[in-house]
Amino acid sequence: MPLGVVALVAAQGVVLRLSGIEPGPVVGIVMFGLAIVAAAFALAWAGEAAEVDISGGLAVGLLAIIAILPEYAIDLYFAFTSGSDPNQAQYAAANMTGSNRLLLGLGWPFLLLIAFLVYRAARARRRAIDPDVRTRPFAVQLPHGNRVELGLLVIASVLTLVIPLTGSIPVVLGVGLLGLFVYYLWRVSRAESEEPELVGVPRAIGTLPTIARRATVIGIFLISAVVILLLAEPFAHSLIAGGRAAGIDDFLLVQWLAPLASEAPEFVIAIIFAVRGRAAMGLGILLASKVNQWTALVGTLPVAHLLGGGGWALPLDGRQVEEFTLTVAQTLLGVAMLIGLRFSGRWATALFVLFAATFVFTSTEARWVVSAVYAALAIVLLARRPRLLPATLAAPFRGVGTAREDSPAAVEKPVR
Repeated sequence: MPLGVVALVAAQGVVLRLSGIEPGPVVGIVMFGLAIVAAAFALAWAGEAAEVDISGGLAVGLLAIIAILPEYAIDLYFAFTSGSDPNQAQYAAANMTGSNRLLLGLGWPFLLLIAFLVYRAARARRRAIDPDVRTRPFAVQLPHGNRVELGLLVIASVLTLVIPLTGSIPVVLGVGLLGLFVYYLWRVSRAESEEPELVGVPRAIGTLPTIARRATVIGIFLISAVVILLLAEPFAHSLIAGGRAAGIDDFLLVQWLAPLASEAPEFVIAIIFAVRGRAAMGLGILLASKVNQWTALVGTLPVAHLLGGGGWALPLDGRQVEEFTLTVAQTLLGVAMLIGLRFSGRWATALFVLFAATFVFTSTEARWVVSAVYAALAIVLLARRPRLLPATLAAPFRGVGTAREDSPAAVEKPVR
């Protein structure tokens, strides 16, 4: 029944898209947005059920790839057309940096807020039964295996320093980042799988016979990907049309409103897991999406530019150099915050405040100051735990396996 309802909600958006009717901005935002959210729900269910057959890390990676497809479609369009129209290059870079910073600055803190509300409700239920029950300070505890993503993010961030230093994204760098992404998928596919705890729709799918289960999961993945790709463009156009009607600049629309549309599926999927008491998996999806963006997405931009008739590097203007510097610094701070595999409220607040500061203070000097604050905080956090950085850098290249049962970073159990 829930899967049928989700299918009907997604279908109305597809029918509207294929009908050729151009709805008004508000109608388009609501109808296309609801359909994308419905596809994200189906993806989350299928992703959980997929853990029966594949490793949890690979399931999260596949979910992140499908959820990020709208962003690929938008960004690659700008990068490809920049080969014949250099003015489009700024939009390709703006959309990519906006998406990255939106993911960390808004996505991570919002997920933690949802996880905290779920935790508080569960704590209230426990205290209603036993008023003397003791609880620990709230934080999302990541599994040990997430050091793979953190280590790859550090490596990718160091490589992408070439971009602000040269004022361009060379094809050679793009190929290297794409290779890093392929290695990431191979690495997480080799991890051992633990027996998943499934409830609701994922349980119904997971208990099907093997062939029927795999066919259902693959079918949901494919159909959801098609729905998201089909509706991402009209949803983004509806948002941009609404923004223009409100007098918002085109550059800001491309950098922030279009990414808000393209990031919607992965945000929804992560929030679904947080609501169900699996905040660690939700944060893992956002972390995997960040790896996808920082390797595959950045890597494909110069390649698309070259295929569109451009040169061997995607050129950037001074504003985009500042934006890339800001994004690299924010990424390093995000890694530094999670290097202990624990994400708490104070760090989520710091991420959001620094992210919001760039909207209040919009000058060039302000962007450099915020970049410096990001970098300084990252250095302080890494210096407090000097032995964790080498371990994190080595994690992607160590032998595969599951997190140790006695590890302090063992996967959190769902809140019932």
